[in-house]
Amino acid sequence: MVFTAAQCCPSRTPGEELPWAILLAAGSGSRLAAALQGGAKQFLLWEGAPLYWRSAQVLSQSAVVGGIVFVFPEDCRHAEAERLAGLVARDDPGIPWCVVSGGPLRQDSVRLGLAAVPAAVRHVLVHDAARPFLTAALVRRVCAGLGDGYPAVIPGLPVKDTIKLVDAAAPELVVRTPARECLRAVQTPQGFDAALLRAAHARACADGMRATDDAALMEAMGHPVRIIPGEADNVKITTPEDLALLRAPASAPLPCTGLGYDVHRYGNGRPLRLGGVEIPGAPGVLAHSDGDVLLHALMDAILGCAALGDIGQHFPDSDPALEGISSALLLDRVLELATGAGVRICHADLTIVAQQPRLAPWRAEIRANVATLLGLAREHVNLKATTEEGLGFTGRGEGIKACAVVSALRNAGA
Repeated sequence: MVFTAAQCCPSRTPGEELPWAILLAAGSGSRLAAALQGGAKQFLLWEGAPLYWRSAQVLSQSAVVGGIVFVFPEDCRHAEAERLAGLVARDDPGIPWCVVSGGPLRQDSVRLGLAAVPAAVRHVLVHDAARPFLTAALVRRVCAGLGDGYPAVIPGLPVKDTIKLVDAAAPELVVRTPARECLRAVQTPQGFDAALLRAAHARACADGMRATDDAALMEAMGHPVRIIPGEADNVKITTPEDLALLRAPASAPLPCTGLGYDVHRYGNGRPLRLGGVEIPGAPGVLAHSDGDVLLHALMDAILGCAALGDIGQHFPDSDPALEGISSALLLDRVLELATGAGVRICHADLTIVAQQPRLAPWRAEIRANVATLLGLAREHVNLKATTEEGLGFTGRGEGIKACAVVSALRNAGA
Protein backbone atom coordinates (compact mmCIF):
# COMPACT_ATOMS: atom_id res chain seq x y z
CA MET A 1 0.00 0.00 0.00
CA VAL A 2 1.32 3.46 -0.91
CA PHE A 3 0.27 6.41 1.20
CA THR A 4 -0.63 9.28 -1.12
CA ALA A 5 -0.77 12.95 -0.28
CA ALA A 6 -4.55 12.84 -0.43
CA GLN A 7 -4.71 9.85 1.92
CA CYS A 8 -2.33 11.41 4.43
CA CYS A 9 -3.73 14.92 4.29
CA PRO A 10 -7.28 14.64 2.90
CA SER A 11 -8.26 18.15 3.96
CA ARG A 12 -5.43 19.89 2.13
CA THR A 13 -4.80 20.85 -1.47
CA PRO A 14 -1.23 19.99 -2.52
CA GLY A 15 0.96 23.09 -2.74
CA GLU A 16 1.57 22.79 -6.46
CA GLU A 17 2.83 26.35 -6.80
CA LEU A 18 5.72 25.54 -4.45
CA PRO A 19 8.53 23.00 -4.89
CA TRP A 20 8.01 19.59 -3.35
CA ALA A 21 10.79 17.85 -1.46
CA ILE A 22 11.85 14.24 -1.88
CA LEU A 23 13.29 13.14 1.44
CA LEU A 24 15.53 10.12 0.93
CA ALA A 25 15.45 7.74 3.89
CA ALA A 26 15.83 4.42 2.08
CA GLY A 27 19.62 3.92 2.17
CA SER A 28 21.38 1.15 4.04
CA GLY A 29 24.36 3.22 5.27
CA SER A 30 26.95 0.46 4.91
CA ARG A 31 29.74 2.53 6.48
CA LEU A 32 27.70 2.86 9.67
CA ALA A 33 26.04 -0.54 9.72
CA ALA A 34 28.50 -2.13 12.15
CA ALA A 35 28.34 0.79 14.59
CA LEU A 36 24.54 0.70 14.51
CA GLN A 37 24.38 -3.11 14.72
CA GLY A 38 22.72 -3.33 11.35
CA GLY A 39 20.33 -0.42 11.82
CA ALA A 40 19.93 2.41 9.34
CA LYS A 41 21.20 5.87 10.30
CA GLN A 42 18.07 7.67 9.08
CA PHE A 43 16.06 5.84 11.76
CA LEU A 44 18.37 6.76 14.64
CA LEU A 45 16.42 8.45 17.39
CA TRP A 46 17.49 12.05 17.85
CA GLU A 47 15.65 14.36 20.21
CA GLY A 48 12.90 11.78 20.56
CA ALA A 49 12.23 11.23 16.84
CA PRO A 50 13.88 9.39 13.91
CA LEU A 51 16.65 11.35 12.23
CA TYR A 52 14.68 11.98 9.04
CA TRP A 53 12.02 13.89 10.99
CA ARG A 54 14.45 16.73 11.71
CA SER A 55 14.88 17.35 7.96
CA ALA A 56 11.13 17.16 7.42
CA GLN A 57 10.57 19.81 10.09
CA VAL A 58 13.10 22.20 8.57
CA LEU A 59 11.72 21.71 5.06
CA SER A 60 8.16 22.38 6.20
CA GLN A 61 9.15 25.39 8.31
CA SER A 62 11.04 27.01 5.43
CA ALA A 63 7.71 28.31 4.01
CA VAL A 64 8.92 27.55 0.45
CA VAL A 65 8.16 23.81 0.29
CA GLY A 66 4.71 22.69 -0.82
CA GLY A 67 4.85 19.02 0.18
CA ILE A 68 7.18 16.15 1.09
CA VAL A 69 7.60 12.66 -0.36
CA PHE A 70 9.19 10.34 2.20
CA VAL A 71 11.14 7.49 0.61
CA PHE A 72 11.59 4.51 2.93
CA PRO A 73 12.98 1.00 2.43
CA GLU A 74 10.37 -1.42 1.10
CA ASP A 75 10.71 -3.77 4.07
CA CYS A 76 9.83 -1.11 6.66
CA ARG A 77 7.71 1.29 4.64
CA HIS A 78 4.44 0.46 6.38
CA ALA A 79 5.95 0.61 9.87
CA GLU A 80 7.60 3.95 9.15
CA ALA A 81 4.41 5.31 7.58
CA GLU A 82 2.58 4.53 10.82
CA ARG A 83 5.33 6.11 12.90
CA LEU A 84 5.31 9.14 10.60
CA ALA A 85 1.56 9.50 11.04
CA GLY A 86 2.12 9.61 14.78
CA LEU A 87 4.80 12.27 14.42
CA VAL A 88 2.50 14.36 12.24
CA ALA A 89 -0.32 14.03 14.76
CA ARG A 90 2.02 15.32 17.46
CA ASP A 91 3.68 18.07 15.41
CA ASP A 92 1.85 18.69 12.14
CA PRO A 93 4.20 20.09 9.45
CA GLY A 94 1.22 21.83 7.84
CA ILE A 95 1.93 20.62 4.29
CA PRO A 96 0.88 17.50 2.31
CA TRP A 97 3.07 14.43 2.51
CA CYS A 98 3.20 10.88 1.23
CA VAL A 99 5.26 7.73 1.61
CA VAL A 100 6.76 5.54 -1.12
CA SER A 101 9.19 2.65 -1.25
CA GLY A 102 12.76 3.24 -2.36
CA GLY A 103 15.00 1.18 -4.59
CA PRO A 104 18.37 -0.55 -4.28
CA LEU A 105 20.32 2.56 -5.33
CA ARG A 106 19.96 6.19 -4.33
CA GLN A 107 19.02 7.22 -7.86
CA ASP A 108 16.35 4.50 -7.93
CA SER A 109 14.86 6.00 -4.77
CA VAL A 110 14.87 9.48 -6.30
CA ARG A 111 13.15 8.20 -9.43
CA LEU A 112 10.47 6.47 -7.37
CA GLY A 113 10.02 9.58 -5.25
CA LEU A 114 9.65 11.72 -8.38
CA ALA A 115 6.79 9.52 -9.52
CA ALA A 116 4.85 10.47 -6.37
CA VAL A 117 5.29 14.23 -6.80
CA PRO A 118 2.12 15.80 -8.26
CA ALA A 119 2.49 16.28 -12.00
CA ALA A 120 1.68 19.99 -11.77
CA VAL A 121 4.62 20.70 -9.45
CA ARG A 122 7.29 22.53 -11.42
CA HIS A 123 10.31 22.20 -9.10
CA VAL A 124 11.57 19.53 -6.71
CA LEU A 125 14.14 19.40 -3.95
CA VAL A 126 16.08 16.22 -3.24
CA HIS A 127 17.48 15.89 0.27
CA ASP A 128 19.32 13.12 2.13
CA ALA A 129 17.78 12.32 5.50
CA ALA A 130 21.32 11.74 6.83
CA ARG A 131 21.89 15.53 6.63
CA PRO A 132 19.79 16.65 9.61
CA PHE A 133 21.60 19.95 10.14
CA LEU A 134 20.23 21.80 7.12
CA THR A 135 18.64 25.19 7.77
CA ALA A 136 15.51 26.85 6.46
CA ALA A 137 17.73 29.64 5.08
CA LEU A 138 19.60 27.13 2.90
CA VAL A 139 16.32 25.67 1.64
CA ARG A 140 15.14 29.14 0.71
CA ARG A 141 18.39 29.94 -1.12
CA VAL A 142 18.08 26.80 -3.24
CA CYS A 143 14.47 27.65 -4.08
CA ALA A 144 15.45 31.23 -4.91
CA GLY A 145 17.95 29.90 -7.42
CA LEU A 146 15.24 27.82 -9.06
CA GLY A 147 13.03 30.89 -9.15
CA ASP A 148 15.79 32.69 -11.07
CA GLY A 149 15.36 30.18 -13.87
CA TYR A 150 18.20 27.74 -13.27
CA PRO A 151 17.26 24.10 -14.05
CA ALA A 152 19.53 22.78 -11.29
CA VAL A 153 20.71 24.49 -8.10
CA ILE A 154 22.99 22.78 -5.59
CA PRO A 155 24.76 24.01 -2.43
CA GLY A 156 28.51 23.57 -2.27
CA LEU A 157 31.57 24.54 -0.26
CA PRO A 158 35.15 25.21 -1.40
CA VAL A 159 37.44 22.26 -0.73
CA LYS A 160 40.08 23.00 1.90
CA ASP A 161 42.27 19.95 1.41
CA THR A 162 44.35 19.07 -1.62
CA ILE A 163 42.57 16.32 -3.53
CA LYS A 164 44.41 13.58 -5.41
CA LEU A 165 42.86 11.68 -8.31
CA VAL A 166 43.97 8.03 -8.11
CA ASP A 167 43.92 5.09 -10.46
CA ALA A 168 40.76 3.02 -9.91
CA ALA A 169 42.69 -0.19 -10.55
CA ALA A 170 45.61 0.87 -8.37
CA PRO A 171 44.26 3.36 -5.79
CA GLU A 172 47.69 3.70 -4.20
CA LEU A 173 48.89 5.55 -7.31
CA VAL A 174 48.13 9.21 -7.99
CA VAL A 175 46.98 10.05 -11.51
CA ARG A 176 46.82 13.81 -11.10
CA THR A 177 46.07 16.65 -8.69
CA PRO A 178 43.01 18.75 -9.61
CA ALA A 179 43.23 22.48 -8.98
CA ARG A 180 41.68 23.01 -5.57
CA GLU A 181 40.05 26.29 -6.58
CA CYS A 182 38.02 24.36 -9.16
CA LEU A 183 36.60 21.89 -6.63
CA ARG A 184 33.45 22.08 -4.54
CA ALA A 185 32.08 19.71 -1.91
CA VAL A 186 28.36 19.55 -2.68
CA GLN A 187 25.47 19.04 -0.29
CA THR A 188 21.73 18.59 -0.28
CA PRO A 189 19.02 19.78 -0.62
CA GLN A 190 19.51 20.05 -4.36
CA GLY A 191 16.84 21.75 -6.45
CA PHE A 192 15.72 20.86 -9.98
CA ASP A 193 13.23 21.52 -12.71
CA ALA A 194 10.96 18.51 -12.10
CA ALA A 195 10.29 17.71 -15.77
CA LEU A 196 13.98 17.90 -16.70
CA LEU A 197 14.98 15.73 -13.73
CA ARG A 198 12.39 13.10 -14.70
CA ALA A 199 13.81 13.08 -18.22
CA ALA A 200 17.36 12.80 -16.86
CA HIS A 201 16.41 9.79 -14.75
CA ALA A 202 14.60 8.14 -17.66
CA ARG A 203 17.70 8.63 -19.80
CA ALA A 204 19.95 7.21 -17.06
CA CYS A 205 17.70 4.14 -16.77
CA ALA A 206 17.80 3.57 -20.51
CA ASP A 207 21.58 3.99 -20.73
CA GLY A 208 22.42 2.15 -17.50
CA MET A 209 24.10 5.27 -16.14
CA ARG A 210 24.82 5.55 -12.44
CA ALA A 211 25.54 8.75 -10.53
CA THR A 212 26.08 9.65 -6.87
CA ASP A 213 23.79 12.68 -7.06
CA ASP A 214 21.08 14.01 -9.32
CA ALA A 215 23.12 16.99 -10.42
CA ALA A 216 25.43 14.58 -12.27
CA LEU A 217 22.45 13.28 -14.26
CA MET A 218 21.49 16.84 -15.18
CA GLU A 219 25.07 17.55 -16.22
CA ALA A 220 25.02 14.48 -18.47
CA MET A 221 21.92 15.90 -20.18
CA GLY A 222 23.77 19.15 -20.84
CA HIS A 223 21.80 21.25 -18.39
CA PRO A 224 23.67 23.99 -16.49
CA VAL A 225 24.02 23.38 -12.76
CA ARG A 226 24.35 26.41 -10.52
CA ILE A 227 26.27 26.16 -7.24
CA ILE A 228 25.21 28.38 -4.37
CA PRO A 229 27.05 28.69 -1.03
CA GLY A 230 26.45 25.70 1.20
CA GLU A 231 26.72 25.56 4.98
CA ALA A 232 29.66 24.12 6.90
CA ASP A 233 27.34 22.66 9.55
CA ASN A 234 25.24 20.83 6.94
CA VAL A 235 27.27 17.65 7.32
CA LYS A 236 26.16 14.15 6.43
CA ILE A 237 26.10 11.41 9.05
CA THR A 238 28.28 8.86 7.27
CA THR A 239 30.93 7.31 9.53
CA PRO A 240 30.83 6.11 13.16
CA GLU A 241 32.77 9.23 14.16
CA ASP A 242 29.91 11.37 12.83
CA LEU A 243 27.55 9.93 15.44
CA ALA A 244 29.17 12.25 17.99
CA LEU A 245 27.45 15.14 16.18
CA LEU A 246 24.09 13.80 17.34
CA ARG A 247 25.01 13.76 20.99
CA ALA A 248 23.82 16.61 23.11
CA PRO A 249 26.63 19.07 23.79
CA ALA A 250 27.94 19.08 27.29
CA SER A 251 26.16 21.70 29.32
CA ALA A 252 28.29 24.58 30.51
CA PRO A 253 29.16 24.53 34.23
CA LEU A 254 26.77 26.52 36.38
CA PRO A 255 28.01 29.26 38.70
CA CYS A 256 27.32 28.73 42.38
CA THR A 257 28.06 30.58 45.60
CA GLY A 258 28.59 29.36 49.15
CA LEU A 259 28.45 31.35 52.41
CA GLY A 260 30.30 30.29 55.53
CA TYR A 261 30.28 31.67 59.08
CA ASP A 262 31.99 30.54 62.27
CA VAL A 263 32.82 31.85 65.76
CA HIS A 264 35.18 30.81 68.54
CA ARG A 265 35.36 31.94 72.16
CA TYR A 266 38.65 33.15 73.55
CA GLY A 267 40.05 31.24 76.52
CA ASN A 268 42.89 29.15 77.81
CA GLY A 269 42.75 26.66 74.99
CA ARG A 270 44.60 26.43 71.73
CA PRO A 271 46.87 29.01 70.08
CA LEU A 272 45.00 31.23 67.65
CA ARG A 273 45.42 30.09 64.06
CA LEU A 274 43.87 31.91 61.10
CA GLY A 275 44.02 30.47 57.60
CA GLY A 276 46.60 27.98 58.82
CA VAL A 277 48.90 30.70 60.19
CA GLU A 278 49.59 30.86 63.93
CA ILE A 279 49.23 34.38 65.34
CA PRO A 280 51.77 34.89 68.15
CA GLY A 281 50.71 36.87 71.22
CA ALA A 282 47.01 36.48 70.42
CA PRO A 283 44.40 35.17 72.87
CA GLY A 284 43.86 31.44 72.84
CA VAL A 285 40.67 29.84 71.57
CA LEU A 286 38.41 27.14 72.94
CA ALA A 287 37.87 24.46 70.25
CA HIS A 288 37.72 20.72 69.65
CA SER A 289 39.93 20.91 66.55
CA ASP A 290 42.69 23.47 66.21
CA GLY A 291 40.03 26.23 66.27
CA ASP A 292 40.94 27.95 62.96
CA VAL A 293 37.79 30.06 62.66
CA LEU A 294 38.73 31.33 59.19
CA LEU A 295 39.22 27.88 57.67
CA HIS A 296 36.05 26.67 59.35
CA ALA A 297 34.04 29.44 57.71
CA LEU A 298 35.81 28.72 54.42
CA MET A 299 34.92 25.02 54.60
CA ASP A 300 31.27 25.79 55.24
CA ALA A 301 31.23 28.07 52.21
CA ILE A 302 32.74 25.36 50.00
CA LEU A 303 30.24 22.81 51.29
CA GLY A 304 27.53 25.35 50.46
CA CYS A 305 28.68 25.42 46.81
CA ALA A 306 28.39 21.64 46.70
CA ALA A 307 25.11 21.56 48.70
CA LEU A 308 26.76 19.14 51.14
CA GLY A 309 25.63 20.54 54.47
CA ASP A 310 28.11 21.95 57.00
CA ILE A 311 31.30 20.95 58.75
CA GLY A 312 29.41 19.90 61.86
CA GLN A 313 27.81 17.08 59.88
CA HIS A 314 31.10 15.89 58.40
CA PHE A 315 33.40 16.56 61.37
CA PRO A 316 31.36 16.48 64.62
CA ASP A 317 33.06 17.82 67.75
CA SER A 318 32.03 14.60 69.48
CA ASP A 319 34.53 12.60 67.40
CA PRO A 320 37.66 11.96 69.51
CA ALA A 321 39.67 11.33 66.34
CA LEU A 322 39.28 15.01 65.48
CA GLU A 323 40.67 16.28 68.79
CA GLY A 324 43.19 19.00 67.95
CA ILE A 325 43.23 18.11 64.24
CA SER A 326 44.60 20.64 61.80
CA SER A 327 41.84 22.52 59.99
CA ALA A 328 44.06 22.45 56.89
CA LEU A 329 43.63 18.66 56.83
CA LEU A 330 39.88 19.01 57.18
CA LEU A 331 39.90 21.54 54.34
CA ASP A 332 41.62 18.96 52.13
CA ARG A 333 38.78 16.54 52.81
CA VAL A 334 36.17 19.21 52.05
CA LEU A 335 37.90 20.03 48.77
CA GLU A 336 37.80 16.32 47.85
CA LEU A 337 34.06 16.26 48.57
CA ALA A 338 33.54 19.36 46.44
CA THR A 339 35.53 17.91 43.55
CA GLY A 340 33.47 14.74 43.74
CA ALA A 341 30.34 16.87 43.48
CA GLY A 342 31.62 18.51 40.30
CA VAL A 343 32.53 21.80 41.99
CA ARG A 344 35.57 23.88 40.98
CA ILE A 345 36.47 26.72 43.32
CA CYS A 346 37.11 30.00 41.50
CA HIS A 347 37.33 32.72 44.13
CA ALA A 348 37.16 33.24 47.90
CA ASP A 349 36.33 36.45 49.74
CA LEU A 350 37.13 36.22 53.47
CA THR A 351 36.43 38.51 56.41
CA ILE A 352 37.80 38.21 59.97
CA VAL A 353 35.96 40.12 62.70
CA ALA A 354 37.89 40.66 65.95
CA GLN A 355 38.64 43.50 68.38
CA GLN A 356 41.95 41.85 69.09
CA PRO A 357 44.55 40.90 67.99
CA ARG A 358 45.63 43.41 65.36
CA LEU A 359 45.86 41.36 62.14
CA ALA A 360 47.42 43.79 59.65
CA PRO A 361 50.96 42.33 60.08
CA TRP A 362 49.69 38.83 59.22
CA ARG A 363 47.21 39.59 56.47
CA ALA A 364 49.50 38.92 53.49
CA GLU A 365 50.75 35.62 54.95
CA ILE A 366 47.24 34.41 55.75
CA ARG A 367 46.02 35.31 52.27
CA ALA A 368 48.95 33.54 50.59
CA ASN A 369 48.51 30.41 52.69
CA VAL A 370 44.77 30.18 52.00
CA ALA A 371 45.45 30.56 48.27
CA THR A 372 47.95 27.69 48.49
CA LEU A 373 45.50 25.50 50.40
CA LEU A 374 42.79 26.16 47.79
CA GLY A 375 45.12 25.79 44.80
CA LEU A 376 44.18 29.27 43.62
CA ALA A 377 46.25 32.20 42.44
CA ARG A 378 46.63 34.81 45.15
CA GLU A 379 44.54 37.31 43.18
CA HIS A 380 41.57 34.96 43.58
CA VAL A 381 41.66 35.11 47.37
CA ASN A 382 40.65 38.29 49.16
CA LEU A 383 41.10 38.82 52.90
CA LYS A 384 39.61 41.57 55.03
CA ALA A 385 39.91 42.21 58.77
CA THR A 386 37.64 44.49 60.76
CA THR A 387 36.42 45.24 64.27
CA GLU A 388 32.88 45.86 65.50
CA GLU A 389 33.83 49.08 67.30
CA GLY A 390 33.30 47.64 70.75
CA LEU A 391 29.90 46.12 69.99
CA GLY A 392 28.87 42.55 70.67
CA PHE A 393 30.96 39.68 71.97
CA THR A 394 33.80 40.39 69.55
CA GLY A 395 33.74 44.07 70.53
CA ARG A 396 34.08 43.07 74.15
CA GLY A 397 37.08 40.92 73.25
CA GLU A 398 35.32 37.68 74.15
CA GLY A 399 35.96 35.91 70.86
CA ILE A 400 36.53 36.00 67.12
CA LYS A 401 34.41 35.27 64.09
CA ALA A 402 34.88 34.90 60.36
CA CYS A 403 32.75 35.00 57.22
CA ALA A 404 33.56 33.45 53.86
CA VAL A 405 31.96 33.77 50.45
CA VAL A 406 33.15 31.28 47.82
CA SER A 407 32.38 31.48 44.11
CA ALA A 408 32.60 28.27 42.10
CA LEU A 409 31.50 26.48 38.97
CA ARG A 410 29.53 23.25 39.21
CA ASN A 411 29.09 20.76 36.40
CA ALA A 412 25.51 20.70 35.16
CA GLY A 413 23.72 17.64 36.50
CA ALA A 414 26.36 17.00 39.16
